[in-house]
Amino acid sequence: MRISGNHCDVLVVGGGIIGLVTAWRTAQRGLRTALADPDPGGGAAQVAAGMLAAVTELHYGEQTLLGLNLASAKRYPAFVAELEEASGQGVGFRACGTLSVALDADDRAQLRELHALQQRSGLESEWLSGRECRRLEPMLAPGVRGGLRADGDHQVDPRRLASALVTACERAGVVFHRAWVRRLSVTGGRATGGVLADGTEVGAGQVVLAAGSLSGRLEGVPGTVPVPVRPVKGQVLRLTVPSAYAPFLSRTVRAVVRGSHVYLVPRADGELVVGATSEELGWDTTVTAGGVYELLRDAHELVPGITELPLTETRAGLRPASPDNAPLLGPTALPGLHLATGHHRNGVLLTPLTGDVMAQVLSTGELPEVARPFAPHRFDRSPAAPSRVDVRTPASQEQPA
Repeated sequence: MRISGNHCDVLVVGGGIIGLVTAWRTAQRGLRTALADPDPGGGAAQVAAGMLAAVTELHYGEQTLLGLNLASAKRYPAFVAELEEASGQGVGFRACGTLSVALDADDRAQLRELHALQQRSGLESEWLSGRECRRLEPMLAPGVRGGLRADGDHQVDPRRLASALVTACERAGVVFHRAWVRRLSVTGGRATGGVLADGTEVGAGQVVLAAGSLSGRLEGVPGTVPVPVRPVKGQVLRLTVPSAYAPFLSRTVRAVVRGSHVYLVPRADGELVVGATSEELGWDTTVTAGGVYELLRDAHELVPGITELPLTETRAGLRPASPDNAPLLGPTALPGLHLATGHHRNGVLLTPLTGDVMAQVLSTGELPEVARPFAPHRFDRSPAAPSRVDVRTPASQEQPA
């Protein structure tokens, strides 16, 4: 084993958008921060569509998660402005709104129920007739029976977001170790860093496990500290809208077709993202003919003209999902180890808030009130999560950078 001279205050394990925003915000707090990942900016962000859909993603029984989603959505404009200034890169943020539509009577009834739930939850959405939906989006199928207009649900390009976060981290002084962390280091009953794939040991005062669907696979995490994250496969298509077809869609359009959710997310640069399947198939990331067919079939029923567009990319990725489909944020039962994972379908939406929450708990020991229902301890057999934790940083006390 080789001992690295790069001791740090915080080691972030995982370089997806959640790990990156955690590292960036933590470095801004003045903590010496390192991030370990062989391909920072890769992972689920390369597949995600980037819908910021706190309103239209509302599900029954997820009102607590709704509060977290709304809090993060509210931060997005300021977050984007700061990140673009810090990185010098655009992230494709569009305040375009979302239109959810129904294609038959059953879908219409289901959408009506969702509208009622949104209203009870204090959310802003407007019911439209089929004709009003087609007036907004002329490319919609003639059979559309009605829809919900949510002007507060927007979008961002996750690939550009990840790239900007990598640059912002570099400029903030985050040290990148372009390798996997093979094993968590634990000394005296406390997380003290990690051992990289090449045997190099990186010491740290605190460790954040933000490795997405891989978070539960890190060696060295005690069995008393559950990391209940599973992979959920999603297949996504990307098409290109030629200039002759523009404007094709002016906002995100989504529907339930034969019981399956489908969405179309139009980018300002002419890209159209179509997704996404949801498959409990473990670690399989194969793009299948069936998955592509189902997405194109359902999208064609929603917007018939889509079959005229060039198909430019097919991808499959893995969403990190917890047992209750809500994120794991904050300290674990092992002192010095924190989790920032399990965001499932809301990882892009929750990026700004996750960064702020993790930076606060890492720098002050205080888990913000908004995040306490999502503390990892909710899956422990131990008592409820503390609101304060020990943030000693022995690595920075033992050796200078």
